[in-house]
Amino acid sequence: MKPEKTKTAATSVANSAATGGIAATPCPCGSGRGYDACCGALHRTFAETGALTAPDAQALMRSRYTAYTLDLIDYLLATWHPDTRPETLERGERDLKWLGLEVRRHSRQDADHETVEFVARSKVGGRAHRMHEISRFVRVHGAWLYLDGQID
Repeated sequence: MKPEKTKTAATSVANSAATGGIAATPCPCGSGRGYDACCGALHRTFAETGALTAPDAQALMRSRYTAYTLDLIDYLLATWHPDTRPETLERGERDLKWLGLEVRRHSRQDADHETVEFVARSKVGGRAHRMHEISRFVRVHGAWLYLDGQID
């Protein structure tokens, strides 16, 4: 099922990318590629068509991290498995600063199940935070979705 197409923050980011805004900057996910060629392509496709097109769980996880850095709430909810998805998500705290993502491991259990271990670093109110998670992903009707994660 495709989400209803609406003008969202993802649309604004996609429009910014098209005009040279964030597109020219390195992707927040730390891949080393520009936003437009990395997570921006997934965000833009979702904003324009409602389609989720991450080729694997690692790409989806990276695009979700980047979505958190950009407050793309619609994208985050759409990429969350319906069995574990919260009803709503709050935007990040005003002084939240995302500092980086380190992907430690990506493994495939079978054609439709993968895990990604990562560490995401942030700073809020002058205090540094580190989140270490092993996330589970499942492919449903061709689209990768975040199922849940074990946080250390």
